[in-house]
Amino acid sequence: MLARPRNLRESSGVTADPLSDALALVRARCVITGGFTASGDWSVRFRPSAALKLKGLVRGRCWLVADGRPPQRLAQGNVAVFNRLDSFVLCSDPALPPVEEPEAVRPGPGPLDRFGDQGDADDGAVVIGGHIDLDRSGDELLLAVLPRLTVLSEADGILRLLEQLLDERAATRPGANFAADQYAQLLLVQVLRAVLERGTASRPGWLTVLADPDLRPALSLMHTDPGRAWGLDELARASAMSRSRFATRFREVSGQPPVAYLTRWRIRLAERALRETDTTVAALAAELGYASESSFSHAFARTVGVSPGRFRRAVRGQAQAPTGA
Repeated sequence: MLARPRNLRESSGVTADPLSDALALVRARCVITGGFTASGDWSVRFRPSAALKLKGLVRGRCWLVADGRPPQRLAQGNVAVFNRLDSFVLCSDPALPPVEEPEAVRPGPGPLDRFGDQGDADDGAVVIGGHIDLDRSGDELLLAVLPRLTVLSEADGILRLLEQLLDERAATRPGANFAADQYAQLLLVQVLRAVLERGTASRPGWLTVLADPDLRPALSLMHTDPGRAWGLDELARASAMSRSRFATRFREVSGQPPVAYLTRWRIRLAERALRETDTTVAALAAELGYASESSFSHAFARTVGVSPGRFRRAVRGQAQAPTGA
């Protein structure tokens, strides 16, 4: 068996859990940025500055108008996730003309802003909002496969998380910010689990494979030991399928053959190691299962467009470049 250095496994947190692997690789982080209360007649248009934006309804009800769809009623415990939408509207009545968020907002007495004409009404909606930060590899791994609009219901186990997030945001207790960050991360995981359970990924990819219970064992093997020369027979056996059926099924669900998926995953791990560690290209090649540094460099360049060394110099240069001017 090929003896490989340990630093890639340690630095990238490679596990048998592909969802955790992907979230760690793209440095996915859910950030709650604020919230608002709204009551009476109100209609607000939001224009997200982040690619992945979310709104969670902690209390009350409201309407969502987005992505050219019919108005959708949101209730307590619903969370809407917007993937690269230019704008969306939250309102008390879809017939009302929306007001742009900066013009509609009024400061509240606490951490929440106010919308509407009766901010103290008991029947108002309480909404918290945030975004999901990703590094540059997140475009392919998350943005490209998530639906443009995902709405989670209270049945997805979200309400308690929303209540805890709101409580921590309003608290002055020690550690409140840290606690809110952890609840936000759990909220992100719940969102992705809901996409998996519903099979609503927008296109074939790793998320659709992960949603397939028959293919998931093979995916876990490749993530557990990405440097191993996995054969089609081994992967098919893990998924309890014949070799030909497994190959066909994997291609149909993921949009690519198993070997191509494994190659792309190896390159994503290599990108992170080149950004964050001083591991040599030769050591990376060995750890990722390539017979030589040259074969690894060719595979990397085919996927990324530049050699590993050039990629490292470029990303290190960006990290060291002065900001402002």
